Amino acid sequence: MKSKRNNFTSQTTNKTPLSQRRLKTKPVLTLLAILFLGNIFWFILWLWPNGGQQAGGDETVATVDGEEITRQQWMAAMETRYGKETLQTLVNEAVMERAAKEYDIKVSDEEIDLEIALMRSAQDTTDTAIQQLTDEQLRKKVRAQLILEKVLTKDIITDAEEIAKYYEENQSLYNIPTTYRTSIIIVESQEDANSVKEEIKNGSDFSVLARERSLDTTSASLGGDIGFITTTQSNIDGSIQDAVEQLKANETSEPFVMSDGRYGIVHVSEINEGKSFTYEDVKEHIKRVLAMEQLPATITPEAFWKEFNATWFYGESSN
Repeated sequence: MKSKRNNFTSQTTNKTPLSQRRLKTKPVLTLLAILFLGNIFWFILWLWPNGGQQAGGDETVATVDGEEITRQQWMAAMETRYGKETLQTLVNEAVMERAAKEYDIKVSDEEIDLEIALMRSAQDTTDTAIQQLTDEQLRKKVRAQLILEKVLTKDIITDAEEIAKYYEENQSLYNIPTTYRTSIIIVESQEDANSVKEEIKNGSDFSVLARERSLDTTSASLGGDIGFITTTQSNIDGSIQDAVEQLKANETSEPFVMSDGRYGIVHVSEINEGKSFTYEDVKEHIKRVLAMEQLPATITPEAFWKEFNATWFYGESSN
């Protein structure tokens, strides 16, 4: 059907701010976080049979004041807390792959690269979903999301003029700055910072020290990881940006004073050089963005379960 976007021109005369892009990204990041928890659960479940063969379901996995917690109790709790969401994720992934075959949907590596670059450039450091995924896991989840969007928008036609106009008004979104995969340890004093730095020089693992010593509880729980940052984003302490800019991949900074008077040490594990995407690079992405704006925001892979005869253990609607 023909795209009808009479109000679009008047609503987009100003350049879309980066914060708006972040808001659009958050639902995807939430989905990725859920999928990541599911991966953990199924990895443990995959290991369980071997453990069960060796020690049985009554094997003790922990004790509290002498009271045992068995493997069977542990696995039952995992299934209760994450089982339904994990199974739903597996069904959704299978349904999306079937949909891709049914509708001849293709997803290229270049499309996945673009989406990941856009997500990382718009990343809010308080949102830890991306940090919790390996590159392989992230690419897999982005692929599933792209299949869903392409299936949903396959019959929507968007005018070429609208696509070009969107690109012109939002070029800043597609000029991706250099990003640094950064981990940080924050301590109270220079003495503490020097102590941490000395331990690193003596071979201590940065992520372990972050969990043990860092005052920033959010990043400490992730081994200090604050994800990919840039030297221009406004929600990062300038001292951190100055420090990472001086580092190469797999290098650790000297202690530095932060704006609040505390001290930080950063480690850069990966650097992705900045890139500007041309209109041709992002044309299909923009077309999909505009088409998705015409659809209800609540459409999910579950909408396709009936079409592909998907059933599950819980015997109820997935919604």
